[in-house]
Amino acid sequence: MTSKFTELAIDCADPGALARFWCSVLGYEVQDEEDGEDGVDEVVTIGSPSVPEGKDRLGPVPPTLTFARVPEGKIVKNRLHIDVNPTDREQDEEVRRLLGLGARHVDIGQTGDESWVTLADPNASN
Repeated sequence: MTSKFTELAIDCADPGALARFWCSVLGYEVQDEEDGEDGVDEVVTIGSPSVPEGKDRLGPVPPTLTFARVPEGKIVKNRLHIDVNPTDREQDEEVRRLLGLGARHVDIGQTGDESWVTLADPNASN
């Protein structure tokens, strides 16, 4: 028996804004929102509208993303990133769409010959 990837937990400063951004990127919807006192314990979970009960389904499922507010700021480089690929348009068109949603270009030492584009979400700090 094996396990399946069902959820990615992401610490951040503004769970609601980051959840809305990723809903727009992935075509997901908000599945759950918890708001603690004064928004301190805010947690927002988003997932695929076509497979909302992913944990209980057999086989691979689109993972949910859970954004949790944390008080501390980011100190070091992320050790994880999310790769996305357009399903109904060319890459340059999708990059323009994501930039319009608030993403921004990030320089990680690209040479210009890469087949991919590096973007950061709107709430990412350098």
